[in-house]
Amino acid sequence: MEPKENALQLFQEGYACSQSILLAFSEQVGMDRETAKGISSAFGGGMGRLRKTCGVLTGSFMVLGMKYGNTEPHDMESKLHTYDLVQELTRRFKEKHGETDCRNLLLKHVNEKQIEKREHHRKICDEFVRDGAEILSEILEEQYRCRL
Repeated sequence: MEPKENALQLFQEGYACSQSILLAFSEQVGMDRETAKGISSAFGGGMGRLRKTCGVLTGSFMVLGMKYGNTEPHDMESKLHTYDLVQELTRRFKEKHGETDCRNLLLKHVNEKQIEKREHHRKICDEFVRDGAEILSEILEEQYRCRL
């Protein structure tokens, strides 16, 4: 199954947006599913439902960090490359949706009452999960082609 369909299915099963992204890509980055579930669980709803940075993005950042991030403190090349990828992913998501902040994304499409009733998931969050997974897939593919 393609990561975007897998991420959407996981989200519709009840995993947080951040979990859905990390779980969909966990095999590609060598992370077991239980670790992926746990580590990304607190980032849903814009980080612990604080409605800050969208969980689709934070889950994607985790994938990029696992794939390209530095593991040595002085490996600035890997660190800066990963930061560049995070910024590119964020730019593409924002270009598509106009926002990266969970609260602002939600309020563009639903009202506070709908958010309180958790009606936003099926109305718009499915689209964010699908689009975020697609953007992340594109970036991973571009990086793969660059390294050939």
